[in-house]
Amino acid sequence: MNSETPWRAGRLGAARGTQRLLFGRMYEDVEIERRAFLNRRRVFCIASAGCTALALAQDHDVVACDINPVQLAYAEERACGAGAIAGDVERAMRLARFFAPSVGWRRQTVEDFLSLSEGDQQVEFWRKNLDTRRFRSALAVLLSPVTLRLVYAPHFLSVLPRHFPAVVRARLERGFVRHPNASNPYIRALFLGEPPPRLATHGPPVRFVLADAASYLESCPAGSFDALTLSNILDGADAAYREKLSRAVRRAATPDAVVVLRSFAPPAADAAANYAEHDRAMLWGTVDIRSALSF
Repeated sequence: MNSETPWRAGRLGAARGTQRLLFGRMYEDVEIERRAFLNRRRVFCIASAGCTALALAQDHDVVACDINPVQLAYAEERACGAGAIAGDVERAMRLARFFAPSVGWRRQTVEDFLSLSEGDQQVEFWRKNLDTRRFRSALAVLLSPVTLRLVYAPHFLSVLPRHFPAVVRARLERGFVRHPNASNPYIRALFLGEPPPRLATHGPPVRFVLADAASYLESCPAGSFDALTLSNILDGADAAYREKLSRAVRRAATPDAVVVLRSFAPPAADAAANYAEHDRAMLWGTVDIRSALSF
């Protein structure tokens, strides 16, 4: 069976072409990994925009792997202190934010919302001033299958739950209950497009590797890593690649290693736990933290 990852194309859309910079920043709360990886030394992660790798490198020895050479080179540049630039995801979000005033999302209104710190106040403000009928109608169009297919290939859309716009709104409100806006850089990035700060390693340098994650882990000595964070690498993957990655993770992990895996999909019915509500990025349906041996 073919066990290729759809991320190999280096493009979000279905059209063929050169590989592109997809992510200018990561929408994954690294505090999830910081807590899960406490007292673990050797970390494997997906490089993406470099945010997680560079943050974890302060306390861990990190290998950051990416199959997209454009994405990997960008992460390496950020490790040397280069500033963030927009990827395809940020450009799409920038276009959406351009129309925000037309649904009542004036800049000052959004700034007032993002200055709040109490969950009850945040939810009340959200429902009264931002989660309006005009916004809900616009989001339904923006996140409709027809619109999303203009940007994303079918395999990436296959994991999205039904009624995705309503699901996104529910995930955001769940986050506003729990996380103070005023101290949440992820929500400012989502709503205002604020770039992340410059990043550079102050601990041991990150080792950047150009490879498919599963193939790289297969090549590593057994027990190479105490912790692995895999982003949403399995979103859009077929059963063959899922099995390949699972075998590789179990082989490359120590007996007590921990894995963090995210997905836009809701958690499986038999999932033991889901930490999505703890992730300040607020967009994920599943944040799975488990023993590598059960991966």
